[in-house]
Parts: sequence; structure tokens; C-alpha cells
Amino acid sequence: MSAQLDQVMAQAANDPDVMETKEWLDALEAVIENEGPERAHYLMERMVDLARRRGAHIPFSSNTAYVNTIPAHLTVHCPGNLEYEERLRSWMRWNAMAMVVKANRADGDLGGHISSFASLANMLGIGFNHFWHAPTADHGGDLLYLQGHSSPGIYARSYLEGRLSDEQLLNFRREVDGGGLSSYPHPKLMPDYWQFPTVSMGLGPLMAIYQARFLKYLHARGLANTENRKVWVFCGDGEMDEPESMGAIGMAGREMLDNLIMVVNCNLQRLDGPVRGNGKIIQELEADFRGAGWNVIKVIWGPGWDDLLRRDKDGILQKVMMETVDGEYQNYKAKDGAYVRKHFFGKHPKLLEMVANMSDDDIWRLTRGGHDPHKIYAGFKAAVENKGTPTVLLVKTVKGFGMGKSGEARNTAHQTKKLDDQAIREMRDRFNIPIPDDKLAEVPFFKPADDAPEMVYLHERRKALGGYLPQRRVKADETLPVPPLEAFKAVLDPTAEGREISTTQAYVRVLTVLLRDANLGKRVVPILVDEARTFGMEGLFRQIGIFNQRGQLYEPVDKDQVSYYREDKAGQILQEGINEAGAMSSWIAAATSYSTNNTVMIPFYTFYSMFGLQRIGDLAWAAGDMRARGFLLGGTAGRTTLNGEGLQHEDGHSQVLASTIPNCMSYDPTFAHEVAVIMHDGLRRMVENQEDVFYYITLMNENYAHPGIKPGQEQGILKGLYLLQEGGRESKHRVQLMGSGTILREVIAASELLRNDWGIESDVWSAPSFNLLARDGADVERWNMLHPSEPARLSHVAQCLAPTSGPIVVSTDYMKVFAEQVRAYVPKGRSYKVLGTDGFGRSDSRAKLREFFEVNRYFVVVAALKSLADEGVLSSGVVTQAIEKYGINPNKPNPVTV
Repeated sequence: MSAQLDQVMAQAANDPDVMETKEWLDALEAVIENEGPERAHYLMERMVDLARRRGAHIPFSSNTAYVNTIPAHLTVHCPGNLEYEERLRSWMRWNAMAMVVKANRADGDLGGHISSFASLANMLGIGFNHFWHAPTADHGGDLLYLQGHSSPGIYARSYLEGRLSDEQLLNFRREVDGGGLSSYPHPKLMPDYWQFPTVSMGLGPLMAIYQARFLKYLHARGLANTENRKVWVFCGDGEMDEPESMGAIGMAGREMLDNLIMVVNCNLQRLDGPVRGNGKIIQELEADFRGAGWNVIKVIWGPGWDDLLRRDKDGILQKVMMETVDGEYQNYKAKDGAYVRKHFFGKHPKLLEMVANMSDDDIWRLTRGGHDPHKIYAGFKAAVENKGTPTVLLVKTVKGFGMGKSGEARNTAHQTKKLDDQAIREMRDRFNIPIPDDKLAEVPFFKPADDAPEMVYLHERRKALGGYLPQRRVKADETLPVPPLEAFKAVLDPTAEGREISTTQAYVRVLTVLLRDANLGKRVVPILVDEARTFGMEGLFRQIGIFNQRGQLYEPVDKDQVSYYREDKAGQILQEGINEAGAMSSWIAAATSYSTNNTVMIPFYTFYSMFGLQRIGDLAWAAGDMRARGFLLGGTAGRTTLNGEGLQHEDGHSQVLASTIPNCMSYDPTFAHEVAVIMHDGLRRMVENQEDVFYYITLMNENYAHPGIKPGQEQGILKGLYLLQEGGRESKHRVQLMGSGTILREVIAASELLRNDWGIESDVWSAPSFNLLARDGADVERWNMLHPSEPARLSHVAQCLAPTSGPIVVSTDYMKVFAEQVRAYVPKGRSYKVLGTDGFGRSDSRAKLREFFEVNRYFVVVAALKSLADEGVLSSGVVTQAIEKYGINPNKPNPVTV
């Protein structure tokens, strides 16, 4: 009988029929030997199922023992030259440390991290040397979401490869003057190097899951061959506490993303202390991932433990391994072999007996699995070969491995960026770095001769895998033509008499034209979060289908309807359910496909605006970092336009949030022709010119007539301001009225009231983008400051308003700060009054809400009259008359405070 069966028998002291138990176990052993573990697993599942159906209570456990998933006798050894690989890793460890330490000796405020790469080095080395493919003609390349704090180690590898210079390493975290290396993976700052930003933490796992699904989407639709590509994502065990890290693992299991491999670096520590001091993070994560349908591979113990586990006939060692909490494990690695002997093996006399012939140094050399190349290689190989499910490897390591007393396994390890001379000496000696004592104070980088056998090996391994990583494609090789603006004639022309539509409907019409375009139709990726019917987009269900790898295994309840819910293996829509973060991650995958897949895609993520940028702001910022290209559509936008939803559902600030992202082109259009011009410009810039920008467009669900485009308005629309209608010349008093979105219609109505009730003419300006006007103004202001001897430039706002007269009044469906951005660029001496919807939302009619927030036509009129009165051309009594005439309560509460 095997040692495992001996162990089980020993544990069954209360077994009422030992012989019967032995017969069952012998039978199971025979099945494993003769038919394999898969057959044994099947039989056990059938027996458990039968027992439960017959009323037996069998508690469920999603955990396995606290040992390696791949047993010693099945561990596939790494085929590489391990002597060379170990030396290469040691040099990388040294150079990563030197990079951070040198940066902080020169400038103590730069920061940096040593310990994360120190714990990851073996895993990254195995991946780079044996698994991760660069893009070639035959392989699209693997996608790497690397643990952000390990960037010094990635740079250290590229340095040995000759891809980075000494000067660049010396400029770690010094990027302003160019030639420096970014603190973390930032495609924006290193566009031909980093593939993905993975800090903020939690975003890497989330984005990687949807990236893996998008590869399946491209393959299913015949747009790219992605069947051999893998998405690898590295994250820390502390990072798994981020809701985003775990939030989509169920989707990965459900969608059978066997092209996804997640590696959780379980060094048991986060920034302040242990991840689970009183528990076991590996066991916790195993349960979560197995329950979500993942293949879980645990790499916990190094090879030195294999013999001890084989000798563990009574299962005492495994029992102690399981009962020891992570806080203890952390403590062991911060001490020494004698401490481990006393406090770990000393938990049971038989364990002390087991290690009696081992010295304290021998015990100290019992490594964790994440520091053994064979254990890692075997785990990676099993992950790559797994079919039908995503894989997570839970790999146990030591935080700050190799840093000695200055950081190894200590609570301070994460922040450690300065090492004293003694710590540097110890690290040199531990990893056999050939640097003499008299040079140690300089902490020099080490790079052997190019013809050194280790260096030759380094290049050979990457050549065998297609080239160097990380690397990023800046532009796609293909060029796609964009249809002319006239293709959207249906929304450029005035609406027919008596016909009213919303800007959302105008957007859907533009999208429909694109879907029918011979060049772009297949590249359009509509992304929805269970709101298609809200936006009138349900017609697309039948037209282009909803992507599902399994097709549609049921007859939809609305099959008899024109717009029935149709799922399809080659469906074009990504329907993410009630899941804004997931949808944004899908959008990012599509919006960066030009880089990751050399395939230009055009994603349109349409969402309920209040739950767009507010909810996924960190992802939107990451999209900017990733140089994403695509359209974000904030439907039902504006504080008063979605009138029945109330306090948390009415958006008065998404445009303000959009203004914070430098490469986000944001617009708040009022009319259908503005929507068409803006979207056409986005296609031209992002698809045809391959510019690294993305567009945020707010859309409304309010129906009204649209005037159609007039010749020459296009550039004004794109710049953010143009004259919509000019007032008459007969009045001696004049004002300039401005607005965006649906509130521009209140401004137009106010213009009529001013003329009819007060004899005052006004010019009406449409301002589709206060954000772009503000950027333009700031850019002009900066240029003028830095070029004092040159003729001053004028902002677009100044160019438009300088020839006009009278005070300027603005009203929008957004917070006042939205339009206040351009105050500094208004011609000097001109009054500029802003109305906005500051405060929480309310449920009521649109008319009541616009009165409540003081942005309706009557408040625009009062603001205009008050501005004229302030200039001394009208009496203040006129303003009082207007307040009384329009039934405004001057003592009504401020909407910001109620």
C-alpha cells in the first residue's frame, strides 16, 4: 500500500471497519494505476453524487491539501541551462536593486520598489526564457500584464538584452527630460515597450480577463487568428483584496477562457503587513477560484520538502503545514534555520525527529516553490496545456527574497528603496555578483561581455520565442478608409416637419451607417451593459447578434419579435450585463486592438452616463495611459434630462470628470448634425490617422426637432463653439447666450423671451465642448506667456466673442465648473455669467427640475438682464420685474444645499 494510503489509514483511528476501508482504497489505487486519475475522479464524483441523492450529508470543500498541486513524481524539469539562468537572474536582481538604490541616493524622493521583483524573479525568468512568445508572422504574441511594482526587474532584463542603456537605468523615474524609465508599466510614457498599465492595482486582473475574452471574440468572428495566444497576468496576493481583482473571475470560468493564465505571487505580505496573518491566503484564493470554475495550480513548496513529505507517513507534516497561519510563515523567513526548527518543526516531536539529521542551514535552505525553477516550469507548462478553463497559479514566495535583514520577509519590505553598504555587500555575496569591494559604494550596474555564454543563451532563448518582450506596437500595419461626412446625411439634414428625435437616436443612426460600411462594418464593436432598450439599440440584437462562444442553446422568449434576443458564436455585440467595469475592460481591449492584435477595431461603449465615468474613472484613466482609441457614449446624460430617476441617477458631472483625462476628446452635443460631425472626426483621427485619442460624447433621451447643419459650422463644432443663430440688429442692448446639450434649447427659448418681452436681441452660441475650449485657451495662454515678444495669440473663445458685444450668459445641464473653465479666455471687460446644475439630483418633470436648478429659460433671461443692469445699461427694477413676471421665488433654497 502506498504512503498516501498509509497516511489515510493512520488518520482513520475511529474507523469501525478498517478492512472495508482498505478494500475501497485499494480499489481506488488500482483505478489510478490502471486507468488514470481522471477515471478515478469521475468515479468519486459519481459516488458522492449518489450518496447525496440518497440523503448522506457530505460537506463540500473547495480546498485541497496545503501542498503542491503537481506532486514530485509528476514535476516536469525545466529543460534550460539552469546554471546560466540562475546567474542571469542574479545579475538582474542586482541591477534592479542598483537602479532603485542609485535613484534614491541621488534624490531620496524618487521612490521605487526592490522587493516585488525579488520575490518574482524566478517566475519571470522561466516565463521569458521558455514560455512567452513575441509577435511573429506565425504567432500573434502573448500578452503580459506584469506586476507593476516589479518594473525595475523588467528593466534589468532589458538592460542585459541591450534594449536599455546605462543612461536609461540611471534615469529610472526621471522622465521629464526624456530618456528616463517610467516608475510602473506606462504605455503612454514608453509607447514601444510596455503593453499594459497594471497600477492602479486590481485593474490588471480585471483587464486581462476581458482581454482574453476579446481574443476569443476576434477569433470567432474571423478577424484575427488568436488560438495559440495566451494572456498572462501577474498580481500580488495583497492585490487580490481589490474588488476588481476578483470581480470577473466568474465570467472567465463561465466563458471557458483557457487562453488566460493568472499568476498570484503569494509572498504573504502587502504594504503594511501580512495579507492574512491569521489565515492562509493561498487556501482562500484556491476556494474562490475553484468555485468560479478555474483550474488551480498551487506551487507552495520547493524540492527540499519533497523528501520530507514522502517520509510523512502519519500526515503530521501536512497537518502542521495546514494549521500554520501565514503570519507564522512570514516570521519564519524573517528569522533563521534555528528559529524554523524550534517554532515550525517543534510543533510535534515526530517532526523534530524527521529533521534531526539536518543542520540549521539545511532547514533554512528549504525553499518555497516560487523560488525553484523546476516547480515553476512544471506549473507554467501545466497551465499552458490546460484546456477548457482558465488557470490560476498560486505561487508561494518570500517578499524581498535575497535582500537579507534589510527587507527579506519583513513588514517594511515593500517600501524599502534604500540599502546601506552592509546590505549591498550581503546581496553581492549571496548572488555572487563579480563586483570588487572598492566599487560597492558606487552600486554599479553589472553587465558581462556580449559574448559571455550566459548572454548568448539569453538572446538565444528570446530568439526561439520570436523576439524580445515587453514590446508594444505603436500603430497597426493596416489602413482603413473612413466614409465621408456625407454618408451620415440622415442626421445632417433638418428633421422633417413634425418629426422629433433625441441625440441618442441620432447616434444609433450613425452607428447603423457604420455597421453597413464595407470597410468598417466588421470592425465596429458595440458594447452594452443591459441598457440596449434604454437607448433604442435592441434592433441590433437580430441584425448583428450578441457574441457568445456557445451560440444560443435555447429559444428566446421573444423569438416572434423583430428585435429578439439573438446570441451567436460570431455575434458582434458584447453584452456585458449589469457590469460597467467589465464593459469598460472590454472597450479597452477593443480600443487597443490596433496595438495588441495589429487589427483596428472601433468600440462603442454606450452606458447610462451617471454610471460611466463616475464608476469606471480609474479604468478610463488607464485607457488614456494605454493610448486607447474608441467612443464612449454617455446616454441619458444631464442632471435634468433624465428626469424621473432621482438623486443618484442624474448626471451633472461626467463632463467634468472627462475633462481630467488629457487624451479624452469630450463633447456635449445638442443636435444630430453635431453628433455626426463629432463622430466622423473621431473616426478620421482614430482610424484613418491612428491618433492616440478617444472620444466621450454625452447623449440625451429628450426628443425635439433638429435644424440640420449649415455650411462652415464643422470646424466650430469640433473646436467646441460656433454661432448657431444671430440676433437682429434693431435693439440697442445685446447679450451673448451660450449653452450645450438639451439646455441649449432653453437658451434658444430665452433668446426669444428677451426679444419679445424685453426688446433685447441676443446671439445664440452652441458650445459642444467647454472642455476642449478650456484646453485651447490654456494652451494659448501658455504660449503667450512663454513668447512675450511675439504677437499674442487668441483662444477660440476670444476669436468667436471678440467681435460681439454685451454680457455673456451660459447655461448647461452640468455643474457650473464645467462652463467656468473658459472664463479666463473671455475677452477682457466682458461679463460672464454661468448657470449650472450643482447639487444632488431630484425626480420630477424636466420643467420643474430646470426651475429647481435654475438653468431654464427664465433664469437665463434674469441672468442676462442682471448682467446688463450690472453694466449700468438697465435699471435693477427691470430684473425685479422679470423675476415677478416669470414667477421666480427669490427666496427659494439654493439647490446645492437642499
